[in-house]
Amino acid sequence: MSLYLGLDSSTQSMKALVIDPDLGKIVASAAVNFGKDLPEYGCPEGVLANPDPLVKHSPPQMWLAALDLVLSRLQATGVAMGDIRAISGDGQQHGSVYLNAQGTKILAGLNPAKTLANQLTPAFSRKTSPIWMDSSTSAECREIEAAVGPRLQTDTGSPAIERFTGPQIRRFFKTSPAEYANTDRIHLVSSFMCSVLIGQHAPIDFGDGAGMNLLNLKTGDWDNAALDATAPGLRDKLPPARPATETAGGLHAYFAKYGLKPGVPVILWTGDNPSSLVGVGASEPGVAVISLGTSDTFFAAMPAMKTDPNGCGHVFGNPTGGCMSLICFKNGSLARERVKEECKVDWTFFEGTALVETKPGNDGNMALSYYVPEITPRVMTPGVRRQGSPDFCSGKAPAAVQVRAALEGQFCSMRLLSEWIGQFKTIRVTGGASRNKGIVQLIADIFQADVQLIAVPDSATLGGAMRAAHAAGKVPLQDLAAKFAAASETITPTTGAKGAFEAPLKAYRKFLADVTK
Repeated sequence: MSLYLGLDSSTQSMKALVIDPDLGKIVASAAVNFGKDLPEYGCPEGVLANPDPLVKHSPPQMWLAALDLVLSRLQATGVAMGDIRAISGDGQQHGSVYLNAQGTKILAGLNPAKTLANQLTPAFSRKTSPIWMDSSTSAECREIEAAVGPRLQTDTGSPAIERFTGPQIRRFFKTSPAEYANTDRIHLVSSFMCSVLIGQHAPIDFGDGAGMNLLNLKTGDWDNAALDATAPGLRDKLPPARPATETAGGLHAYFAKYGLKPGVPVILWTGDNPSSLVGVGASEPGVAVISLGTSDTFFAAMPAMKTDPNGCGHVFGNPTGGCMSLICFKNGSLARERVKEECKVDWTFFEGTALVETKPGNDGNMALSYYVPEITPRVMTPGVRRQGSPDFCSGKAPAAVQVRAALEGQFCSMRLLSEWIGQFKTIRVTGGASRNKGIVQLIADIFQADVQLIAVPDSATLGGAMRAAHAAGKVPLQDLAAKFAAASETITPTTGAKGAFEAPLKAYRKFLADVTK
């Protein structure tokens, strides 16, 4: 029996999933929620509290503790851990981990009698890790853009973006020069977790590396001008960039305590969105993907590289080769959860009552719900922007009106701000909120596209397992996609929805323009 393990180190949890390609089945899974299962780290939503709302960091020890725990839980399912032939995974994009010179020795000498978190704590030159939600680097972004010029976007795939790793590194260099000088290696979350598995420094793959403002997608190497504009001596602190199909190394003996065989190949980890591209079976151009998670993302494989003229969208490496486009909306499920709490309703209300008792366009009541600083479009000051009736603008409208406004605002914005990528007749939806049929129907109506659901909502974790089977087991991705990522249901647009949303889309286009003036 040949099994393959995928791991996902996301914002709020760590997940594991084991597939059997011969049977076409998921044979085991496990998960760790940081807030519920690891409360000692003080991150109920995976993020440390900070008086500055723009600063979003997490403790890297929490991710290590979660890796130990999720593997222990996976082993407890009774799955044949010794039959796992290869491992891969993904990490939340843009987050970075900083190691001093002790890191190399500690990684190589991991002791199974101790926890990962305790052993690696002395190796961190930066005690906390900035993650994708951090928006504190506006000044550094402008400095990098001024130094590199327009080719920063055309060559690295994105303009300088606050949450991207390059500006985060620059801020660390400026505010903590001694700690930066003491840093021997800077990893992404993905390459760091991969390094722990193999007991040595792993490369950064093109997919996740493109989310740093540092990787030249045309050459496949770090861009010298971007490096120089970010921090001195940076090239020596970064792992090399490599294709996601390469083997990072063999599994460290530490993990034998979970029944895994030392030496099994660990395939390079990638970012969560590139991994989801594989996990939903959309690694070839023609199908778009909407992932409804902590943040919402819209992404697709690209037939040819092109960049967003508005500077909101990004180009990353496709783990299977070539490039992928992506737009990230920070206020995804974070905003939907806040609206749910404020309206004192449950998720079934979103699915039924809210969208049944109201009509498309919401009688002109519109909302752009930015509970945290938004990146698409760039809105640094949190707050809900409203237009409509006096009762609605004062927050006194019925819950159904408020919920529809929040949802229409999210998905009208997504359609308008993704136009540069192209028009799609088929969209695949994944992520936790994809279970809500009301939300999925609204997406189909606004985008005027068939929306396909897949049976496995954790597409990033599945993508890691599929990539492991493809790279190490030589199983064709098309076969894996047919077995694990086939559409379980297709939602078609409601009759008349195209006409019903013409006016609201025009109104939201103007609303977005006004908000970003």
